[in-house]
Amino acid sequence: MNKLILKALTKSINVYHAACSPCNNCDIEILDCLTPRYDLERFGMTLVGSIRHADAMLVTGVPNMKTAKRIKLVYEQMPKPAVVIAIGSCACGGNLFRNSYNFVKPLDEIIPVNAYVTGCPPKPEAMIMGVVKLIKALKAG
Repeated sequence: MNKLILKALTKSINVYHAACSPCNNCDIEILDCLTPRYDLERFGMTLVGSIRHADAMLVTGVPNMKTAKRIKLVYEQMPKPAVVIAIGSCACGGNLFRNSYNFVKPLDEIIPVNAYVTGCPPKPEAMIMGVVKLIKALKAG
């Protein structure tokens, strides 16, 4: 990866939050990361409203019959290079919905996933640690 692109990607990350039929517990914890207690914006991370402005995509929930095709389309619209972070046990592997009639396949079989933050729901500290580990891996690789 170009050093200039890598530096820009790891210094100020614009994050798009995509929900694949979640229960909203992970979504609440993502919003908690933006409160003054955790304040992700001090690290240069901001939520953006359009995938076309994003450097990273946070995905929560289980890909089902309707969302699987749409999440792939959203990923294809994201400018590259970009990263995908699966948030929560559902996005990481299906969790208790894995044997459901509406479950299609795991997220990483639909789009490439760069980082996994497990938990139901994962705490804000875990999400921050997952993003920090991803940035370190990008800088090392």
